[in-house]
Amino acid sequence: MSLVELIAQADERGLTVSGLACLDRCVPLLGGDDEAVRPLWASLAEDAAPGDWAERLEQTRAKLDATADGARDCVAEARRMLATAPAERSGAALREWADACSLGALRVHRLLDGAVAGDAALADACREGPAEGLSPLLAAELRRQTAVLELMSAHGPAGLRGALEVSTEGRRVLRAAVSRRSRRDG
Repeated sequence: MSLVELIAQADERGLTVSGLACLDRCVPLLGGDDEAVRPLWASLAEDAAPGDWAERLEQTRAKLDATADGARDCVAEARRMLATAPAERSGAALREWADACSLGALRVHRLLDGAVAGDAALADACREGPAEGLSPLLAAELRRQTAVLELMSAHGPAGLRGALEVSTEGRRVLRAAVSRRSRRDG
């Protein structure tokens, strides 16, 4: 099943986890540490209070807005993911956010890989079919996004831990890519 199909079939929890996982992997671009979005992950647990997500989202925005710097395209994508996260974990806005986060995270990985402008269509198209011709960094991000949605679909709330592990690995990869890029450009 393609990534677009997985997003279309995901329930509200799956969509929230998908969007959050994409944001989590991009947190290094916003100056956040490994714990920056941990409260948001905790708000998705089965025993979390209904209003936890909205409250923790505002706290996370305040924390990351204070530390974010730079105006590169990658940073702009990550800021957009955080800024557009819906306070309500339901409805069409949630599906739009998860879809936009998916595209944004793929664009970030494509840009960090040193892709040229014409590669944008390839990065967007990979969500709908075979991932042929993608750079290793972009292909790995596509696999992570697919894995998160499949974990949530197959295991429901019990898939949250696995999704967090996938996201943590992706954050480490992105942090390394950012470091490589800054050494190369600097």
